[in-house]
Amino acid sequence: MEAAIDRIMQTYDLLMNRSAAASSEARAKVTQYVIMLFEAGEKDPHRLTVCGLTYLPELDGSNDPVKAGYTGL
Repeated sequence: MEAAIDRIMQTYDLLMNRSAAASSEARAKVTQYVIMLFEAGEKDPHRLTVCGLTYLPELDGSNDPVKAGYTGL
């Protein structure tokens, strides 16, 4: 599980330019999320990594289509 969290943070830090404090906060939140998935029965580290990498953009709002300029037209 720790390997999945490390991989999530390494990958996400490559994609996003954030401060150390923001990275630390994101790591704490994604750790809680991955622990929840692990306790729910997901044991595959690759799936945990993908889930974590999906969760972080939702957390910081970077996948919001409205913020990205999508108007629906």
